Amino acid sequence: MSTILGLAQLSCQNCVRHVREALQNVAGASAVKVNLHYAKIEGDVPVSALIQAVQGAGYQAQANPAATFKLILSGLSCQHCVKTLDKALTEFDPNLIYQLSLATLTVYAEDVKPEVLIKLVEDIGYQAQLSAESDPCPKTELPSARSQIKSDPDSATVVEKTVVNKTVNNNEIAPQSMAEQQQTTQLLLSGMTCASCVLKVEKALAAVPQVEKVNVNLADNSAIVYGAASQQALISAVEQAGYAAEIVAEQHLRREKQQQNIAKEIRQRKRQAFIALVFGFALMLWGMLYGMSVTQDSRSAWLAVGVASALVMMFSGGHFFVSAWRNLKHGSATMDTLVALGTGVAWLFSMAIVLFPHFFPENARHLYFEAGMMIIGLVNLGKMLETRAKQRSSNALEKLLDLMPASVTVIEAGQEKQLPLQQVKCGMLLSLKTGDRAAVDGVVVQGEGWLDESMLSGEPLAVSKKIGDSIRAGTIVDNGSLRIEATQVGEQTVLANIIKLVRQAQGSKPKIAMLVDKVAAIFVPIVVVIAILAAIIWALFGPEPKLAHALVVLTTVLIIACPCALGLATPMSVIASVSRAAELGILVRDADALQKAANVNVVVFDKTGTLTEGKPKLTALYPAVGQQQQDLLYYAASLEQQANHPLAKALLESPQIDVANLAEVSDFITHKGMGVSAKIADQKFYLGNEKLLAQQNIAIPSGLQSQAEQESRAGGTVIYLANGDTFIGFIVVKDQLRQESQSAVQTLHKNGYRTIMLTGDQIQTATAVAEQLGIDQMIAGVLPQGKAEAIQTLQRQGYKVAMVGDGINDAPALAQADVSIAIASGSDIAIETADLTLMRHSIDAVSDVLALSQAGMRNIKQNLLGAFIYNSLGIPIAAGLLYPLFGILLNPVFAGVAMALSSITVVANANRLLRFKPVAHPVQK
Repeated sequence: MSTILGLAQLSCQNCVRHVREALQNVAGASAVKVNLHYAKIEGDVPVSALIQAVQGAGYQAQANPAATFKLILSGLSCQHCVKTLDKALTEFDPNLIYQLSLATLTVYAEDVKPEVLIKLVEDIGYQAQLSAESDPCPKTELPSARSQIKSDPDSATVVEKTVVNKTVNNNEIAPQSMAEQQQTTQLLLSGMTCASCVLKVEKALAAVPQVEKVNVNLADNSAIVYGAASQQALISAVEQAGYAAEIVAEQHLRREKQQQNIAKEIRQRKRQAFIALVFGFALMLWGMLYGMSVTQDSRSAWLAVGVASALVMMFSGGHFFVSAWRNLKHGSATMDTLVALGTGVAWLFSMAIVLFPHFFPENARHLYFEAGMMIIGLVNLGKMLETRAKQRSSNALEKLLDLMPASVTVIEAGQEKQLPLQQVKCGMLLSLKTGDRAAVDGVVVQGEGWLDESMLSGEPLAVSKKIGDSIRAGTIVDNGSLRIEATQVGEQTVLANIIKLVRQAQGSKPKIAMLVDKVAAIFVPIVVVIAILAAIIWALFGPEPKLAHALVVLTTVLIIACPCALGLATPMSVIASVSRAAELGILVRDADALQKAANVNVVVFDKTGTLTEGKPKLTALYPAVGQQQQDLLYYAASLEQQANHPLAKALLESPQIDVANLAEVSDFITHKGMGVSAKIADQKFYLGNEKLLAQQNIAIPSGLQSQAEQESRAGGTVIYLANGDTFIGFIVVKDQLRQESQSAVQTLHKNGYRTIMLTGDQIQTATAVAEQLGIDQMIAGVLPQGKAEAIQTLQRQGYKVAMVGDGINDAPALAQADVSIAIASGSDIAIETADLTLMRHSIDAVSDVLALSQAGMRNIKQNLLGAFIYNSLGIPIAAGLLYPLFGILLNPVFAGVAMALSSITVVANANRLLRFKPVAHPVQK
């Protein structure tokens, strides 16, 4: 039994993987395939359980979605015809979702046009036409995604497949640029102090209509909201939850506002801490010298002290009490509630002794005015130090923001003039000279120069730029003079999107943080209950003065059990890890990717463009008997004009080719993992590997076959050409290994990783590369879907797999892998699919990011363990556990010190990640 769901709110292949994992965890689901718009699940599973799983992953789903379109078929007379058409559709795209019967072909694929499949059906000898009821441009919009639910009653024999985004012309996955990602709104928040606050704000924002997902970050007091919710509704939701929020759209304005908020908080906390500690310490010193007991003669003086301490507490800690009152009105409790309760009860108890001393035994008339002030002072001091420490973790993002100059030199009417960056538009002509920093993405139209791209890519060497080359915002002209035409400005530049990705990653949560959320949701109420129970026990069974001891226990438990450290443990480590990764030229999509990368034990590499340069060069021509070398090269290059593969570029960039005089081709088709075919002057040509010729029943002469095998064993890639069923010859191209490939593999081996090379190339060529690099295992001759299946096989064997790739044909494998790593010089879809993106053109960074992820997860676990141990030990000690054994009862002031130190320790430990140094890589000989 199979079920098809319509999906919505999936924006990338990373989302696809999240949904697939959620559905695979549903009991009874035997096989799951997912794309951006649909999911197919095999197994006897209730539809409601499947929908609930998708929603649990943060997306929307609906059963029995309407098909994208339906084709009416004719010419199919038996099940053998159905199988023939099914085979052709599978070769067209192994992941296409459709339902096929003798009479109809019902397709579930948002990005495949009917005309393409109609032509495919006709090419194998059948006929097809678009059903009149089909909408050629349907859209999936959930939760009201498809209001009409359709099924195909004519499908007697049904064959279903899954789909991957594709373009019509060349069957490649359609790239989605970073600028076209899911709509997000960033909020600057204030008033949050602990993990409980984070949960409150997240719940408030998640309840706003059209909000799809929320990430609230305590470490930098920000929130990223995914979806099309109105900004005013988001701000109102935060305010109703008892906090403040504002939206600043521009990056530089957001940065200035955040810096202003941080500076203001540091000044405010410093002032509040100073006042409270000075008065509290002075009163504590008085108590140590003269005592804190109330007598009839000292009542008036202590009353004045009580009023003065109340004023100090309101000045230095008024925000705790205001926030606690707001929380009480909303039926919740946070760190502020604990601080307000602890210090408030201490003050009220002391004031009650001053006003009504006769109600208390003489030995219980000890005052605690100094404790309230000291605790508030210490909490404020801890928060100030914590805020200062948190600033360090944002250094990487600050450096990226500093790459954007405030003004640029624009050329208008032949004259240069300075213009604010905000006024630059696409199409403007800009001047760049030595020392200038590019403010926009553009193309060189005049001049030459060397650019430093190290801040974006981590590559230390300057890169040569000439006419036609692209320039990225944030790069510096090391030498030369250029004029560029702006192609992307403002928030659309690569740099702006990198900043956006880094900010989103810093605000994301790994799965381990879910435990913290569950604990934080009940932490404060449980602590209040424990404090009250402990106080009651001391009041009933404790030594004299029972009431005084009960008050000390109540106050100490409330103060020491602050959930600040718990709330900071994960986000601080995530921010530091993502920041350090950005400095190393590695983009992290989300924190969950770091957690998964830390568990990886197998690294799978694509070959072309990953282990090799991806720039193969033509090395040999082998025409068949009676054929000419120039004809072999001419027809091959003509066919490759419409291809977008490195091998195609090798032919077209050959000095022997005059691109302007190549033949015109028609009916161009890409045969995935095999090659291409097209017509030249109404003659059918095939260009590709041995599989393509075997599929077309084209024989290769034995003499040339042995020569081709010899070239393959030497590391060359053999491309065969045929005209109809006539073999014309073959071409050999070779792709040089990246300079650092061998050192990267050696480093991974040294760190205990198993390495595998997964390629669609011929076995002989792949074997030569694998042996040269020392790869543990080689899998060659696989189609794109075969790559994903190879990853699945490894996962079934219990391996945690990281896939490193750069091409369109790597996208299914990247989506299937536990962790996907893309090279930024590769295709947009590979980057869009990937959890981690290497911005520097060196696969040495693979071992760097795996080591950093392990360090990051160790750091998170250290922080969480420290926070849990602190509270597990602190609360019993504060409740008086040591008193029966050693006669020790913890002073509330020391509880305040311990609480402040716990938060500072967590932040300091997380900031150690900012000093993470990659392992030294072996020198390439």
